[in-house]
Amino acid sequence: MPLQPTDGRPGTAVTSTTEPPLGHLYEVAPGRRLMLHRSGTGGPTVVFLPGAGLVGLDFLNTHDRVAELTTSVLYDRAGTGWSSPVDLPRTAADVVGELHGLLRTAAVPGPYVLVGHSLGGAYARHFAQRFPDEVAGLLLLDPFHEDIHDRAPREVREKLALMTGQEEPPEPTREQLDAARTQIAPLFAAWPDTVREPLVDYHLTAWRTALREGRNVYDEVADELRHAPTLPDVPLIVLSATGYDATQSQLWSEETLREINRGKCALHAQLAASVPRGAHRVLDDAGHGFLHEERPDAVLQAITDLLARPGD
Repeated sequence: MPLQPTDGRPGTAVTSTTEPPLGHLYEVAPGRRLMLHRSGTGGPTVVFLPGAGLVGLDFLNTHDRVAELTTSVLYDRAGTGWSSPVDLPRTAADVVGELHGLLRTAAVPGPYVLVGHSLGGAYARHFAQRFPDEVAGLLLLDPFHEDIHDRAPREVREKLALMTGQEEPPEPTREQLDAARTQIAPLFAAWPDTVREPLVDYHLTAWRTALREGRNVYDEVADELRHAPTLPDVPLIVLSATGYDATQSQLWSEETLREINRGKCALHAQLAASVPRGAHRVLDDAGHGFLHEERPDAVLQAITDLLARPGD
């Protein structure tokens, strides 16, 4: 997860009120249904955990390529996408327990190779810490690290504190929404027509979800990671994205971004070295938010590498 402000207030996420354009809704608790989309056959099963503000279908292109190799699963956490709304933020324990229940309810066999992006990377780690016998490998895509805030430059921490205390942004105007649609739509140009428009519409209406999901990440979620058991001895690949990212470039100067990236890469390398079969790879031509589309080859290669050596 990049260093960015949160709005400092809890709230119920905006989720779609329609059936998902792909996948099915599974009831994991009374009144709570989660979207899951499954393709492919064989194992181990690859499960994608999106970052804050993203949803399962944002990874559809990568999912389809993985499904040519093995079973692949996309899903939406409660409070996001086409899953039931809940108050945000949530603890990592809640999110991970819910995913574990969903995989059982949907009869998705383990073991799992978990692909976690940003905040989803923290959840993937916590899943492996809680259910080590059910995890065959981990791919962390520019993941949140519990020490990233403490390691950030002082000016970054001060600015984050200032921005967090500001009022929640107002609703965008029609002109701003039209401009946002023009910027977002090209990201999903290769998606099927039946998925592209609902996905763009969702992102235009649920933009506060990322702020609300990340509100407790630097304290509560970070503490959960610090106090959880160590990672199991499974293959682990950490991809660090240090290239241009539109959101980050609006927040920080080039010099500050270089310092942030240096600290982030050091933490990612440390995380990879924490297990015997860990590897750290740096992508200097991809940004944080959509690295799986900017460097799909690197992501697919990492998944292929993990599938080739599950549990070895």
